[in-house]
Amino acid sequence: MKRGLVHIYCGDGKGKTSAAMGLLLRAAGRGLKVVVVRLMKDCNSGELLSLSRLPEVTVIPAPEKLKFVFKMTDEEKAQYRAQVSSMLDAACKTIEDKSADVLIIDEACSAVETGMLDLGYLVEFIKRRPEGLEVVLTGRNPCDELIELADYISEIKKIKHPYDNDTPPRIGIEL
Repeated sequence: MKRGLVHIYCGDGKGKTSAAMGLLLRAAGRGLKVVVVRLMKDCNSGELLSLSRLPEVTVIPAPEKLKFVFKMTDEEKAQYRAQVSSMLDAACKTIEDKSADVLIIDEACSAVETGMLDLGYLVEFIKRRPEGLEVVLTGRNPCDELIELADYISEIKKIKHPYDNDTPPRIGIEL
């Protein structure tokens, strides 16, 4: 059995999720089974419409609506932490049931940084994952523990972004 590797797409630039989706397309195109967990994001995303058409891809449902963590009350943070745990448990069950080849945990680094995902849980999962499971993590600031576990790390640096000029996200481009 092949050894699965750990990828991190990080940085302050646009394209971390897009890079993970590119890997997903390559894997699904070769018949690999992919499981996607989207953290820190709700269901308003164009890629979900495309992913729903790929039989090799399973997307764990995310919340219908989600606030930025800094706008959440303590109670909302606690509820979302519980939801994150539930989403990861669902991903683990799906991996066991369908013998997945690739797991993408989008915004995992950001979820750890904001306290929405327990670092210990994530580290233990990565260390104990099935031998052939490829794991892709995205997010801005991966912590040292995740960096140590990674086999690939690609940093996406922002040089210029329309958001800096108050241009809102556009359907089909950022959403």
